[in-house]
Amino acid sequence: MSLSLFIAKRIYRDTDGGKQVSRPAVLIAMTGIAIGLAVMIIAVAVVIGFKNEVRNKVVGFGSHIQISNFDALRSYETRPIVVGDSMLTALAAYPQVAHVQRYSTKPGMIKTDDAFQGMVLKGVGAEFDARFFREHLLEGEIPVFNDSVSSNEVLISKALATKLKLKLGDKIYTYYVQDDVRARRFTIKGIYQTNFSEYDNLFLLTDLAVVNRLNGWQPEQVSGVELQVRNYEQLEDITYRIATDTDNKADAFGGVYFVQNIQQLHPQIFDWLNLLDLNVWVILFLMIGVAGFTMISGLLIIIIERTQMIGILKALGANNFTIRKTFLWFAVFLIGKGMLWGNLIGLAFCLIQSQLKLFKLNPETYYVDRVPISFNLWFFLFINVGTLLAAVLMLLGPSFLITKIRPASSMRYE
Repeated sequence: MSLSLFIAKRIYRDTDGGKQVSRPAVLIAMTGIAIGLAVMIIAVAVVIGFKNEVRNKVVGFGSHIQISNFDALRSYETRPIVVGDSMLTALAAYPQVAHVQRYSTKPGMIKTDDAFQGMVLKGVGAEFDARFFREHLLEGEIPVFNDSVSSNEVLISKALATKLKLKLGDKIYTYYVQDDVRARRFTIKGIYQTNFSEYDNLFLLTDLAVVNRLNGWQPEQVSGVELQVRNYEQLEDITYRIATDTDNKADAFGGVYFVQNIQQLHPQIFDWLNLLDLNVWVILFLMIGVAGFTMISGLLIIIIERTQMIGILKALGANNFTIRKTFLWFAVFLIGKGMLWGNLIGLAFCLIQSQLKLFKLNPETYYVDRVPISFNLWFFLFINVGTLLAAVLMLLGPSFLITKIRPASSMRYE
């Protein structure tokens, strides 16, 4: 064991023991480290959890990548493209693509005896992946969707059901305006709630065959095709590769294929989510700053209190570097203890919130009904290592005070 480390341990035990003037400063320094680290862990866990929740809901409604008609951009009144079995097979053959499904949309209106509401009827086929809606299903069940036979069953959101005073099993009449007004009656088979109002207030899910018939399209014509990818981090690369093979090609009826990923379809949502990263960095810098300054004040008090000891060590032949290293080792012990408590507090909060969901949010504002938590091991390690390094580096300057202490005067210091 080095001399610096040995002396640092003795100082730490003596100070931790309690008769020194520096004990309050040491407690404040460790408390600052603990609170700062706990806040950083909680902030990162909450922001990552919130981003994941919102992103998953956007992707749940629209998948990762959509191929549609170029002429139908920015409109729910879509123009069709031909998506036959050969195209579905070719898209599914990409190694990065996990699932492929067709969809068609038709804007219309729901009318009851005393209310009406605009909506978009979304038709899906037998290959539809219903896991997202199954996770958010409140009542009933997911209809068995079909691309050739109509079941006249729909999946409706809780928001629309509440506005129109509808319940499971009710018959609803929907109307669509083209050259004339067309009506269609459906039975509510299931009610879902995602708390994502932008979609909950808009979409009804039914059979692909119903929507295609309302649109007057040919059997292989649909509004588009949705692709789910295996790795979201590679979304841009996958989109580019599929777009290179598909974009600007015309189908048998003159429709032009156009590829977009979910970030391009909803840039305002993903730009907003990216802004949250800035908030995290601000919190990290502020908390590290607070923890660092409390450690600086604590170390300065320890150095002043140990002035006589520093003088004796210098008189015995210890150089400034050895003594500075001693107090930096001492600071590491304090930081480590503070970080231990900070980790316990932060992880305990994350665990309690993830299991008990004590802290609620307004879903109309935040799209989630409780504070979401997502624990990432790499971010956790980064915060801990970063806090330790930042705090130690901030103490290098204050430790320079040791070089100004003279043995002759310091040994008489009281």
